[in-house]
Amino acid sequence: MKYSKSATLKFAVQKSLPVLFGYLFLGSAFGIMLYKAGYNWIWAIIISIIVYAGSGQFLLVSLISAKANLPTVALMTFFINTRHMFYGLSYIEKFKAGGWRYPFMIFTLTDETYSVNSSIITIPTNVDEPKARFLIGELDHVYWIIGSALGSLLSQIVPIDFTGIDFSMTALFLVVMVEQWRSTCDHTPALVGLGVSLVCLLIFGSSNFLIPSMIGITVALTLLRGTMEKRKEAGHADV
Repeated sequence: MKYSKSATLKFAVQKSLPVLFGYLFLGSAFGIMLYKAGYNWIWAIIISIIVYAGSGQFLLVSLISAKANLPTVALMTFFINTRHMFYGLSYIEKFKAGGWRYPFMIFTLTDETYSVNSSIITIPTNVDEPKARFLIGELDHVYWIIGSALGSLLSQIVPIDFTGIDFSMTALFLVVMVEQWRSTCDHTPALVGLGVSLVCLLIFGSSNFLIPSMIGITVALTLLRGTMEKRKEAGHADV
């Protein structure tokens, strides 16, 4: 089947639009924090290109300000981003289909990019799926880089108090979750995620619940995978 490059690009842009608006604010928040720590917009771009770790970049600013050593920075970044290893497992086969794009698709798989990928239920016949997923990740990365540079530059030229701008990360998660909820009839993953997270929050506390939550969610969804696939097949059969 011959795919349309323009249709594939258009599909990727449409799917990544929610992330665009979120990342302009989130990236700007990072750029502002980095500038206040004594680093200009060039460093904001370099870090966003090489690190691209979202919350890990915010943590990096704090660690740099505290003059933390390299092993500490590496260890903290590893723990912050451990969750990517868990939900990335579900996209190994889809990303491998992208051929040479595979490593880049792994690198750009942030929380928001994963949510966008998860919300894709049907793909037009003229859209190249592996390339579309690759473009979504790359577009999200570009959005973040632009936001980081804008935030740093704004801090230099606009005397505005940006307190509270980092709340846009929470807002973005809510928007993506609502979109994912509306795009599918099976809400099992979302309900499992919320349920397991709440239980782990009560047991481990707000400082230590993240990793246990990701492990619990991964185990629960693995056990429920067969049931969800049968339900999906039954739904297609009814249509």
